[in-house]
Amino acid sequence: MINEDLKLYAAGKGVRLWQIAKKFNVTDSYFSRKLRQTFSAEDSERFKAFVDDIAATKDGEKRV
Repeated sequence: MINEDLKLYAAGKGVRLWQIAKKFNVTDSYFSRKLRQTFSAEDSERFKAFVDDIAATKDGEKRV
């Protein structure tokens, strides 16, 4: 599947795709369609950085 590694990366950290879409500043429906195409290397890195950032926060607060 296309971008399966990214989807598994997010799921493994307990991050929902809609949360990542919000970081990309797009709607979740657009983001879902975007995931059907292979991400560029730059977008893949941004995706992972957003996942890490979301996973490190809880209710807007950094986890200690």
